[in-house]
Amino acid sequence: MAGHHGILRRDVASDSVNTDSRAGGRATFGRFAEDSTRPMTLLLAAVGAVVTALLELTVGPYLRIGDAQPHLVLVLGVVVTVAVGLEAGLTWAFVGGLALDVLADRPLGSSAFALLLCVGVASLLARTFVRLRPIVPIIAVAILSVAYSMILFAALGALGTPVPVADPLSLVLPGAIYDTILAAVIGPLAIAIHDRRAAAQERVDW
Repeated sequence: MAGHHGILRRDVASDSVNTDSRAGGRATFGRFAEDSTRPMTLLLAAVGAVVTALLELTVGPYLRIGDAQPHLVLVLGVVVTVAVGLEAGLTWAFVGGLALDVLADRPLGSSAFALLLCVGVASLLARTFVRLRPIVPIIAVAILSVAYSMILFAALGALGTPVPVADPLSLVLPGAIYDTILAAVIGPLAIAIHDRRAAAQERVDW
């Protein structure tokens, strides 16, 4: 009997070790998959930012409604930050901002600086209002579109040719409303798609 119990104990111990090994293997694979996709995510963010900057400066004027013209790099940068994460958002803001500065002949770094501040605040809002994450891009863009334009006005006045505007706030409000509408259309959908793909990938890893 003692020998029989000893065999049972060894079998139970062996099963426990195998279970722990499989769990550890899944965790290791999950970390490896995450690390391997990170550079691609940042590369896609950089490429997407440049393409969006080109669209903002070429197609954007044709999307103007009255005095309102969309800030596509800002809106999508906020969406990327909330949906994907801060690192992707910072990459988007830096690369997209530099692209805007070069293509629009702005003081180098002015748009990038404004966008980096905005995505930082967007990330803070996303972490603060986790349960409201699908609508965080709408809230963030409503606030940050005005802030982005005012920062650009200040940067252009300090680093380049001052913009002769008596009331800059009234000038940027139509664009902020336009940006908020775009965020309401794009933001929740983009977050839902990203979360669904992330959940599917997690199931595959397991």
